[in-house]
Amino acid sequence: MADLRTQQLEMARYLRDPALHAPPRGVEARRLKIYETLVYNNIEGFISGGFPVLRQLYEDAAWHRLVRQFIDGHRCHTPYFLEISQEFLRFLFERHSPGPDDPPFLAELAHYEWVELALSVAEEEVPADAGGDPMTAALAISPLAWPLAYRYPVHRIGVDFRPTEPEAPVYLVVYRDRLDAVRFLSLNAATARLLERVRDGAAVSGAKVLQDLAAELSLPGDTVNSFGAAQLREFVERGILVTC
Repeated sequence: MADLRTQQLEMARYLRDPALHAPPRGVEARRLKIYETLVYNNIEGFISGGFPVLRQLYEDAAWHRLVRQFIDGHRCHTPYFLEISQEFLRFLFERHSPGPDDPPFLAELAHYEWVELALSVAEEEVPADAGGDPMTAALAISPLAWPLAYRYPVHRIGVDFRPTEPEAPVYLVVYRDRLDAVRFLSLNAATARLLERVRDGAAVSGAKVLQDLAAELSLPGDTVNSFGAAQLREFVERGILVTC
């Protein structure tokens, strides 16, 4: 039993990174290569599929080094392939030391892409709207609407746009609408805080939320109401908020 356990550990270490670890004793090289290719291709395929924009920003050699670092250096909390994207994200935030091939926005872009993936496969549905006036009815945020803040404009990053320095805080809400399409909406600091107050507070009317927001921001109530009422209606139309 001890010999079997030792061989299993040797096999696991070897499959994590064959360039760093010796092959297990007593296993044919041809069979080892099959296992190695199968494990790596499955994991790399799930990561590439979950982070398509990030993948496009890397040269092949640099990308495969990053994936190898994940496989060899991260201890997954789940055995399920469908959750590899979340494990890769945890690796980037908790264990990865950025190198010369990594963009400065690596972790933030990965988080944004993971949010899109998580919302697309979430089992929840957008709650039904009661059809009330957002200013007088109690409001709730959809469980499929996530207000987010980043240092980089992750929603614009791609092959042709790779910022090197952070900008002013970037506020977004990423959400799944009633047609099950995942979308994003750019926010400013005030509208982001508006959503946060609805998310974190008790179910109160839109008018009450705006009143409290005006007090928090030390702004005149009329000023906040002038943009806030229209913004609340847009949030409800998009399924980000619902009236109760």
